Amino acid sequence: MSPKGAVMICGHGSRDERAVSQFNAMVETMKQTHLADYDVESGFLEFAHPILRDGFEKLKAMGHKKIYALPGMLFAAGHVKNDLPSEVNNFANENPDIDVKFGRDLAIDPKLLSAAKDRIEEALATVDDSIAREDTLLMVVGRGTNDPDANSNVYKVARMLQEGLGFGRTEISYSGVTHPRVNAGLREAMKLGYKRVVVFPYFLFAGILIDRIYTHTDEVAAEFGDVEFIKAGYLKDHPMVLASFAERLAEIDTGDNNMNCQLCKYREQIIGYEGDVGTPQVGHHHHVMGIGTDGGHSHGHGHGHGHGHGHGHGHHHHGHGHSHDHDHGHSHDHAHDDAKSTGS
Repeated sequence: MSPKGAVMICGHGSRDERAVSQFNAMVETMKQTHLADYDVESGFLEFAHPILRDGFEKLKAMGHKKIYALPGMLFAAGHVKNDLPSEVNNFANENPDIDVKFGRDLAIDPKLLSAAKDRIEEALATVDDSIAREDTLLMVVGRGTNDPDANSNVYKVARMLQEGLGFGRTEISYSGVTHPRVNAGLREAMKLGYKRVVVFPYFLFAGILIDRIYTHTDEVAAEFGDVEFIKAGYLKDHPMVLASFAERLAEIDTGDNNMNCQLCKYREQIIGYEGDVGTPQVGHHHHVMGIGTDGGHSHGHGHGHGHGHGHGHGHHHHGHGHSHDHDHGHSHDHAHDDAKSTGS
């Protein structure tokens, strides 16, 4: 047992084995680098194995009395505010002798912006410089959720990339749930007259959503033959992404891991979401937890360990109840969009 303690990295999970493989590869790299002094396990909220509980139980079996739980997700939408804390709190309540500390989302971070810059620069390096940066439009694509605070973060990322990289204009779109969607956003952007467009998915891992973003880009590119479209890569396991995870771990002990609660729809009456204030904090993924990936096998589930209890454990430091209308929304305009991408 590592004397420094235990870390549980909590992934979204996906039916797409590429996403699961990339998440697992990132975890393995973290074990060898930033988390080499810790015992590290990981698990998934949806579809893939191991499920979150399996990882927690392994760390418990090693004898750990303190576990740091890190969300493997970019922004604090329903999964980070609701589903993951529900799983963490279930385990903590059943194991009162274990101190479970829940970290925050990766959020808007200088390290992640640096990683985004590199992915965009890598894409631009594949084309000539006949079109100036100020004559190029950057389209930043976010995951899309029913959480307005998380959605608004995409705007801030886009603006910071525009000013930092010198693009003439930056627009935003989303892969699902909210609007504008990628194809609609790109078509609207064509009215601005730019001759080069860089499409950058602000995502952690591969999956059907990345495929959809690139497909929509190709569709719009075919409609506007006089415009050059460049598809940038997503963040993946960029070194700065790994460093950001390590920073989130360090913040737990220093007490700096508070989420941005001022604009959280579960704590404040955000315009259009007034009815969500104070709703119960429960998980909503038990029906898809551990059922398998598209390339794997169905493993059954039934991992519902009971949920829907309090939130003031001090594990997640934001003590707001959360509702269920979040990212995946079961509206299925996206074939369970967010279930396809492990860390958006």
